[in-house]
Amino acid sequence: MSSSGLRYGPLDKSCVHVCVDMQRLFAEPSEWATPWITRVLPRIVSLVEWKAEQTVFTRFVPAERAGMGAGSWSRYYERWSSMTIENVGPGMIELLPPLHSFCPPAQVVDKRIYSPWPGGRLQALLAGRQIDTLVVTGGETDVCVLATVLGAIDIGYRVVLVTDALCSSSDATHDALMTVYQQRFAQQVETVEMETVLSAWT
Repeated sequence: MSSSGLRYGPLDKSCVHVCVDMQRLFAEPSEWATPWITRVLPRIVSLVEWKAEQTVFTRFVPAERAGMGAGSWSRYYERWSSMTIENVGPGMIELLPPLHSFCPPAQVVDKRIYSPWPGGRLQALLAGRQIDTLVVTGGETDVCVLATVLGAIDIGYRVVLVTDALCSSSDATHDALMTVYQQRFAQQVETVEMETVLSAWT
């Protein structure tokens, strides 16, 4: 599913690895469990080990209690009341154990919604470091990764999506979104495997 190489050249110091929501919340048994998260974790760790200073982790932080949240998020947390902080505990928002040890130098951006872009913290962090390229890993391919990628496209970042370092709780929608990324966003999203990223990031 991935292209044979990076169309727009190698990666350099103007690149950051954005690792989306690799948290206990999605790895441990629950209604939000993402079965393949442990399968992609070793690949993500291999990149973070090498580029910790150029890694930003996002973390999805659920509402405190059922019914909290703006607009339709209130209804969302009525449906998913089992996944509120009140029920799962604050420790569940933490990064998976192999990853949190890299912070610092890796940085963490928390969000209450799928996208990390509203509020401007992530964009300000990247602008301060003169970043123009994002290497994206994590989960879920069809929810928070999608929101991260679409926001990055709108801002104008070069986006490199690491196909074998993404996970979802749905095989069908993961596959559908990979088709969308590769066919509808081919000018703005490069899809490659981790081996290509590791060999191309100078």
